[in-house]
Amino acid sequence: MKNIKIKYLLPFFTMAFMVLGLLSSCDNNEASSGSGGTPVITSVAKSVEGDLVPVKVGDPKNYYIIQGSGLANVTKIYFNDFDTYFNPTLVTDSAIFVLIDEKTPYANSSNKLKLVTKTGTVLYDFVIAPPTPKLESYNSINAAEGEIVTVYGDYFLNPTVKVGTADVPVISSTLTEIKFKMPANATDKYVTVTNISGSTVSEEAIGSALYDDALQGDAGHWMWSGGDTFDTDFKDDKVQGKSSIKFVFGGWNGADMKFNSRNISKYKAFRVKVKSTSTNTGASVIFVFGGWAYQIKKTITPNWTTIEIPFSDIGNPTTFDQLTLQESGNFGGNTILMDDMGFVLK
Repeated sequence: MKNIKIKYLLPFFTMAFMVLGLLSSCDNNEASSGSGGTPVITSVAKSVEGDLVPVKVGDPKNYYIIQGSGLANVTKIYFNDFDTYFNPTLVTDSAIFVLIDEKTPYANSSNKLKLVTKTGTVLYDFVIAPPTPKLESYNSINAAEGEIVTVYGDYFLNPTVKVGTADVPVISSTLTEIKFKMPANATDKYVTVTNISGSTVSEEAIGSALYDDALQGDAGHWMWSGGDTFDTDFKDDKVQGKSSIKFVFGGWNGADMKFNSRNISKYKAFRVKVKSTSTNTGASVIFVFGGWAYQIKKTITPNWTTIEIPFSDIGNPTTFDQLTLQESGNFGGNTILMDDMGFVLK
């Protein structure tokens, strides 16, 4: 492993020393009155092959070249006031190679690069980019026109939102939540969140949910045994929105859910996220479709796992109005959590 790391680091250090050697040569051949004087930053460029292109935005975990004069005696480098390590051997009077630390703050920050040298301090406008947005879920997936939708995730710094290809005004946002109003004609479209680093698209299409904090089109649901639990508003553990469904099954017991009949011809699969609270490796559940015509057994684990059952595996139905579950771990029962239940568009 060490050899592999060295192998991939060698091209970078070769380039670094070549560039520093070239810049050092320029320092010696040109007037060097700036050497050791007040520091000046003229540009910052990402350390990549080819010509150095000045940038004003930096990505953490990448190397950058700070160019200027009077840099040889640098003692401290700060990005957004975060004390950043640098290697003194990668410094000349006109250039510094430095890695932007992944812990560098990007929100509510100074947006400044600061160099401290023995002869002075200089500030330079420079923005640290957040990671690409992390879109964990949005709720309600089946929101109608005009309803307020909340997007949950992370890295929502100055975000923009699209529904399909249409821009949607952001009502409010924090780094972990965005609120917007669902526009017209949104069904079957996806939500996209963008920041300066990139975009992330939702896993679920609008209108595709059977459960997103509530059973959608609920026409009745029950456990087979009166002593078992069917909780549709379990808030202690969830993966989408604010709630999940909690089933407390006795051994080989089950549950039925009836829904208002839906045309599912535009979908290709049933989806759900599932979690077992037991660590028993035999934990499983049977998904029953078509009045017991199709029984699909799935292993479940203590981690949230996405299960997709293609409609081609259950007779290619065109309508959907019932789902039956049966605990099948064969170790005396289990508590099973489900969330983000619905359909996958073709």
